[in-house]
Amino acid sequence: MFLELFNIVTPVFVCAGLGFWWTKSGRKYDAELITNLITAIGLPCLIFSVLTSTDLSVEAFGEMALGTALCLAAFMVLGYGLLKATKQNIKAYLPTLMFPNIGNMGLPLNMLAFGDPGLALAVAYFTVTAVVQFTVGVGINAGALSLKELIRIPTLYAVAIALVFMIGGIPVPKVVASTTDLIGGMVIPIMLFTLGISLASLRISGIAKGIVLSAVRLIMGFVVAAVIADLLGFVGITKGVLIVQSAMPVAVFNYLFAMKYKNEPEAVAGVVVISTILSFATLPFLMWYVL
Repeated sequence: MFLELFNIVTPVFVCAGLGFWWTKSGRKYDAELITNLITAIGLPCLIFSVLTSTDLSVEAFGEMALGTALCLAAFMVLGYGLLKATKQNIKAYLPTLMFPNIGNMGLPLNMLAFGDPGLALAVAYFTVTAVVQFTVGVGINAGALSLKELIRIPTLYAVAIALVFMIGGIPVPKVVASTTDLIGGMVIPIMLFTLGISLASLRISGIAKGIVLSAVRLIMGFVVAAVIADLLGFVGITKGVLIVQSAMPVAVFNYLFAMKYKNEPEAVAGVVVISTILSFATLPFLMWYVL
């Protein structure tokens, strides 16, 4: 078991660590270009390739989507109650408690732990979360709900197209399968590398508050997902993926939205960085539990 955990966790640490070292050593990295490349091309190709090449039924996709929606709803209710009771800035901190880092960390971890079936289920979690984050999440930050951001998410179109092939039982042309597989292959290592870049670049404040909120994010994510998985009767990989995705640290996107809408961005950055550091310490125990 120790060797299995080592093989899963080490690549994550190494790739993120290389990104952190790259920035701290003064080397240039066009994070905006790489992020746009991954978001617009790489990730949609990866999602299409995984969903159409893995033996994942539409029913299994729907079950994970339901589990994800319930987790996000619970995060929102519990997070709002906690922040309201402690008189914290809800616009700034509610998204940090709601939206975990299911992309940069969640997708690689599930792939390493559960293979392509786990990655496919993690994509289902990612899809639902992206929809909620770019609608409700943006609405929380902006103070008003907007659907404009939703139509700008290329991954949703990739999922929609993949579902057409899955539902219709349509074989994907070999040239399309090979191309999307090749392009999608660059996503996982670059996402982890970029995570390290982000951690090294963020300017943070509010360390004490960041530690508390980080602990809440990680513990709440684990407990809520474990309870919902049992209520829905999830077992095996499905349960493992739901728990891993839910127990991830705060997503970097929360910082970007906080900066865009001027909701204490440096304090939010502190929660992103601290929760990620804490997750590196708790990750072996999390993976031991789900495996």
